[in-house]
Amino acid sequence: MSDARLSLPTNGLPPTEIIEHLEQHREADLDWRSGKVWAYIFDPGAEAEAVIKRAYMAYLSENGLDPTAFPSLLKFENEVVDMAAAHLRGDREVVGNFTSGGTESIILAVKSARDWARSRRPELARSATRPNVVLPVTAHAAFHKAAHYLDLEVIAVEVDPVSFRADVDAMREAINEHTIMLVGSAVSYAHCVVDPIPELAELARERDLWLHVDGCMGGFLLPYFRQLGREFPNFDFTVPGVSSISMDLHKYAFAAKGASVVLYRNKELRKHQIFTCANWTGYTISNATVQSSKSGGPVAAAWAVLNFFGESGYLDIATHVLAATQKVMDFIDAHPDLRLLGRSDMSHVAFASDTIPIFRLAEAVNKRGWYLQVQLSYGNSPANIHLCINPANLPWIDPVLEDIAACVEEVRDSEPSPLVKNVLQALSEVDISTMNDQTMRQLMAMVGVGSSGSPKVGAEVNEILNALEPSFRARLLTEFMNELFTSAR
Repeated sequence: MSDARLSLPTNGLPPTEIIEHLEQHREADLDWRSGKVWAYIFDPGAEAEAVIKRAYMAYLSENGLDPTAFPSLLKFENEVVDMAAAHLRGDREVVGNFTSGGTESIILAVKSARDWARSRRPELARSATRPNVVLPVTAHAAFHKAAHYLDLEVIAVEVDPVSFRADVDAMREAINEHTIMLVGSAVSYAHCVVDPIPELAELARERDLWLHVDGCMGGFLLPYFRQLGREFPNFDFTVPGVSSISMDLHKYAFAAKGASVVLYRNKELRKHQIFTCANWTGYTISNATVQSSKSGGPVAAAWAVLNFFGESGYLDIATHVLAATQKVMDFIDAHPDLRLLGRSDMSHVAFASDTIPIFRLAEAVNKRGWYLQVQLSYGNSPANIHLCINPANLPWIDPVLEDIAACVEEVRDSEPSPLVKNVLQALSEVDISTMNDQTMRQLMAMVGVGSSGSPKVGAEVNEILNALEPSFRARLLTEFMNELFTSAR
């Protein structure tokens, strides 16, 4: 086997051959156009997709680095932010920016909260103790990433074990003199519930803390569900004490990825987000977001899709998605072997089982042509199947529920595979905290998730991961990710 790396072709390839290669490379991808994928994709339909792609390509080459060079992009961004602020019932003081996705929006909000706290409490910058963010264990992993990047501590607090909503009293107890920020979700990803934002906001005001509402998943769709009669706590800028809100547009607004906004109650808060550098020999840089150079395509496409659907279009979509979500929840409630985890406030449904091996159930359903996402157990949240319902799924609600019911019987009496038994037995006999990276790579090869090819993570791998402590899961998955992105050869 050659050790040579993949290099540029000696001569350029003709366009037709390039396109053929592009199409060949997607052969193993999920068929998201089928409507049978219940995660990752938010499909607005062919007509909207055509508008989105035309707008994206029209501004593909424009550069958002300098808003004075391409004022069209500045106009798109300001109009998108205005629409987002109005959607979340903000007044004229609310400001924000367009970002590449929820993670960037969250990093910027956490960075702003940190610098805001330092400006008011200079001792935080001098202290050897890192400032901390208090959040429920259901808060998105992006907050942990932000804290990791920004050298902050995360204090994760248990949630109500039945509703999976944030426990305000427990978060109050977790606050200390180094706390700078509280977090609540609207909705949480795993269980799709809205945290008690008004109570968290009152706590933030009482303790002079920043409160960020993570509306990346729910911020856009929830206002329509409210119009349709769904009841949940207020979470937007009508709640005094909410400092900032993140809201993705590439989810239920159906914009092209990546498209999100981060909004602030006023410019005084948002200024802590902005980075400016005049201390080098090049042009002075001032960036409102993390990225400097960036294509104008995403913001143009987001502007286009918001104007394409409008209020009435989105409300119509929400009406059908809400009805489908309720049908799925009713099915789970009525099934003797399945149970809901929380009562979904929006359009995700998480369900577990005390009698059926949940990973084997998901795998059996997926073998019938679906893609169901699974979530590992953590704390009070058991291993579960997670359905993210979007318009493309609507024709398939009854068929997928029928297959779930059939597969419950198919896997009811199944046993863990010999591989799972052997790996878990071997792991029980060693001190995994001392396991080195080479041994971890050998373990991955044993279960078929090495660096070669496109690994498929099925029931066996998930059952092994689920049995491990979260800290060891993280080590193993870090090693997996490090192996995955290696030489193309």
